[in-house]
Amino acid sequence: MAWLDKHNLTLLKEFILAGITDLPELQEPLFGLFLIVYLGSVGGNLGLVILTMIDSRLQTPMYFFLRHLAFTDLGYSTAVGPKMLVNFAVDQRTISYHWCATQLTLFSMFIISEIFILSAMAYDRYVAICNPLLYTSIMSQRLCHRLVAIPYLYSLFLSLLTVIKIFISSFCGHNIIKHFYCDSLPLISLLCSDTREIKWIILIFSIFNLVSSLLIVLVSYILILVAIFRMKSGESRHKAFSTCASHLSVIIIFYGTLFFMYVQPKSSHSFDTDKMASLFYTLVIPMLNPMIYSLRNKEVKNALSRNWKIRANILFKIHSRIC
Repeated sequence: MAWLDKHNLTLLKEFILAGITDLPELQEPLFGLFLIVYLGSVGGNLGLVILTMIDSRLQTPMYFFLRHLAFTDLGYSTAVGPKMLVNFAVDQRTISYHWCATQLTLFSMFIISEIFILSAMAYDRYVAICNPLLYTSIMSQRLCHRLVAIPYLYSLFLSLLTVIKIFISSFCGHNIIKHFYCDSLPLISLLCSDTREIKWIILIFSIFNLVSSLLIVLVSYILILVAIFRMKSGESRHKAFSTCASHLSVIIIFYGTLFFMYVQPKSSHSFDTDKMASLFYTLVIPMLNPMIYSLRNKEVKNALSRNWKIRANILFKIHSRIC
């Protein structure tokens, strides 16, 4: 953190997060609600990560990408969730200067990584349906690792670029962030220096990330639909649709939320609408994703059933020996 501006370190040692609401009567109910949502998110995503690592039948490219999707969900929800929950229980909703920079870095890195991992998953489904005989050779372990490593490295570079640009700028002394976590736009509103360069960086890369990733998804699914409609067997069509159903559901929810947040008229744009959209994609979507993949995917359900039976048998044998 040596790159952080020393002047800012003496001027601002902490920020105050406005939170979700100022109404005292809503603090406890919202704490309980979001605690359940966050714990569901952690349990679901951590479970998917572990399951796809230990189950031999889930060692395929599709589940490799699903593991990293669950990891990014866990990453950005954990970057925001615990601090938000703590702020419900305390009077002073403060966050230190350094932790604010760290939170923004982690959140940006994981959310950008997720966008491109979803694109990689779309490409994986395209290859599986349109080139099934070449699937194993095309989706090699080497390619899969590259399709995951590149988004992580790119997102780390972009998040550090944004955070450094913000935190080497001069703050006016106002330290109230009109959000429940350290997001780039509320932080930029606190700067005294010229913010045009930072805003242009955020705008250009946001458009590039959304358009490029969505283009990959759209092209992949257009080709998938063409391939499906060419299939003569109704059973083959149903099987092809079912392999894409979970991913397509996640895509619609995720991109729908992002477009609601970023592609809305300036007249209706406010920090309050940003808060609602942010709540949905920082906490609710990470909870929904493992549920969608668990409920709609027979292989995941079978893997869960197998592992539960194995662990139940082990516990039963241990109990029998003890008794």
